[in-house]
Amino acid sequence: MERPPLPPSELPEPSSVAKDVILSVLTCGLWDIFWQYKQMKVVNLLLGREEFSFGKWLVFTILTCGLYHIYHEYLMGRAIVRIQHLYGLPPSESLPAISLIMALISLGIITDAIQQKEINLILEELRERYRRGA
Repeated sequence: MERPPLPPSELPEPSSVAKDVILSVLTCGLWDIFWQYKQMKVVNLLLGREEFSFGKWLVFTILTCGLYHIYHEYLMGRAIVRIQHLYGLPPSESLPAISLIMALISLGIITDAIQQKEINLILEELRERYRRGA
């Protein structure tokens, strides 16, 4: 069942992947923490429920020395695929596996970039649907 698109006034602007990657590198990962927060917020909005908690992610990531973050990347990839299905968009079925593998080999920034690209595509498609009146 396809979910009706959110009105553009409720949709955040797509985030610049290049800007987020560059700022994450320049700040030695500090920007990536904020980037995670923004992604969680958007995914929760698109799902229509509070599935991701920044506080929980931060605490468990610190307590497990980063292991929870690897699991989180998989969950985020899975949630993005669910959103694609929810809105009748072509799903990136391999996203959860790619997210997990990249996080496992310490390429989390690439995982975040790929996930952000998918989120941006969803946001752009929802805006376009609203413009077309669909």
